[in-house]
Amino acid sequence: MVPLQTPVRLLFAGLLIWRAAASFAQTEPMPSPGQAIPGTSAPSSFASSVPTKIIPGVLPLSLQDAVQRGLQQNLGLLLSRADVRVARGERWEQLSALLPHVTAAPYIAETKVNIDQLGFGGFVSAFHLPSASIGPFSYFDARAALSQTVFDWHSINATSAASQSLKSADYTFQDAHDLVVLAVGYTYLQAIADEARIETNAAQVKTAQALYDQASDQVNAGTAADIDALRTKVELQTRQQQLIQSKNNYAIQKLTVARVIGLAPGQEFELTDKSPYQPFEGLTVEEALKRAYESRSDYRAAEADVRAAELSRKAAFAGYFPSLSFGADYGLGGAHPSDATTVADVRGTLSIPIFTGGSVHGDVLQADARLEQSRERLESLRAQVESDVRTALLNLQSSAEQVEVARSNIDLADQTLAQSGDRFTAGVTDSVEVVQSQEAVASAHEQYISSLYNYNLSKISLIRALGIAEQGLKEYFRGK
Repeated sequence: MVPLQTPVRLLFAGLLIWRAAASFAQTEPMPSPGQAIPGTSAPSSFASSVPTKIIPGVLPLSLQDAVQRGLQQNLGLLLSRADVRVARGERWEQLSALLPHVTAAPYIAETKVNIDQLGFGGFVSAFHLPSASIGPFSYFDARAALSQTVFDWHSINATSAASQSLKSADYTFQDAHDLVVLAVGYTYLQAIADEARIETNAAQVKTAQALYDQASDQVNAGTAADIDALRTKVELQTRQQQLIQSKNNYAIQKLTVARVIGLAPGQEFELTDKSPYQPFEGLTVEEALKRAYESRSDYRAAEADVRAAELSRKAAFAGYFPSLSFGADYGLGGAHPSDATTVADVRGTLSIPIFTGGSVHGDVLQADARLEQSRERLESLRAQVESDVRTALLNLQSSAEQVEVARSNIDLADQTLAQSGDRFTAGVTDSVEVVQSQEAVASAHEQYISSLYNYNLSKISLIRALGIAEQGLKEYFRGK
C-alpha cells in the first residue's frame, strides 16, 4: 500500500506551486518588451529607424547617447524632415505666381503650303496657277518674354498661407524631436528596468538555493519534514523561471532600443545608465503650463495652421476680385536671321471675374470648413497640453512617493526574511514562513523597480508635456 503521507505531500506541493504562481501574477506588470511607445502620434514610425553600420566591439550606450542616435536615425524624425522640404516646395509654387517669369523661345521655320489642303483649290483653276502649292517661305523669331503679376489678391494670400504652412511644418519637425526623446527614453528606461530585474532575480535564486540546501540538510539530519524541502524546492524553481523570463525580456527590449535609435541589427551594446533616481525640483502647475504653451512645438504648429487657414480663406474669397498683370517681349524677327529686325510688344491685362459658375463660392465654403477645423483642433490641443502637464506632474509626485515606500518595504522584507531564516534554523517554525518571507522580498524588489521605472518615465513624460526635448533631458537626467 502507498503511505497516506505521500499523496498528501504531493497535494500540498501542488498547492504551493499554484500559490507561488498566483503571487507572481499579482505583481504589478511592466510593459511588455517591444510594445508600442506611449504618447507618440505615429508609433509605427517613431518606433522604427534607418539602421547604421555595425560598429566593432561592444558599444557603450548612455541615455544621452541613445537620444542623440535617435535624433539622427529615427524614422519618424526623418519623415518629418522630408515633410518640411515638401512644405518649402509648396511655398515656392505659390510664390511663383507673384514673381516675374522670363522665357525665351527662338524659332526658325521654312514652310510650303498646299492650297488644296487649305480649301483654295478653285483659285488654281480660276487663275491658271502653275502649281497647287505655294512656298517655300521662312519665318524667324528670337525674343525674350517677361510676364509679371502686378496685383492678384488671391495669389498674395495663397503665398502667405503657404508660408504659415511652412512654419507649421517646421514646428512639427521640432515636435518630432520631442517624440523621439520620449520614444528613446521610454525604451531605454524599460531596458534598464529589465536589466535590474535580472540582477534582482539572480539574487533571489541564490537566496532560494541557500534555503533549499538548508532545508535539505535538515531533512537529511531528521530535524525537518520532507515537505519543508519540497516547499523550498518549489520556491527555487519559481525564482529560476522568473530569472529565465527576465533575461529573455531584457534581450528583446535591447532589440527594441536598437530599432528605435538606428543601431545595426546584431550590434552589441551595453547600457551604461543604471536606473537613475534624482529628486525632482518643485514646479508649479502654473509655471509648467506657461512653459508648455511657449515651448510645445505641436501647439505652435496648430497656431500656424489656424493662421494658414485664415489666409487660405482670404485667398479663396479673393477669387471675386480683379487681377492685373503685365507682359512684354523683345527680340529679333523676320523671314531669315540675316534680315531680322528688332521687334517688341508690351501689354497689360486686367482680368475681371464676372461669373465663375460657383467655383469661388465652393472654394470659400471649403476654406471656411478647414478654418473651423483648425480652430477646433487648436482648442482641443490647448486642453490636451494642460491635461498632459497636470497628468505628468501628478504621476511624478505619486511615483516619487512610491519609490520611497518601496525602498522602505525592501528593508522590512529583508529583515523579515532574515528573522524567518533564523527561526527555521532554530526549529521554531517550518519552511512556510520562510517561503512567504522570500516571496515578500521578491515582491518588494519588483515594486521598487516598477516604481523607479514609473518615476523616470514620468519625468520623460513631463519633458514631452513641456516641449523641451534635449534641454529637459539634460536638466532632469544629469548622469548615471
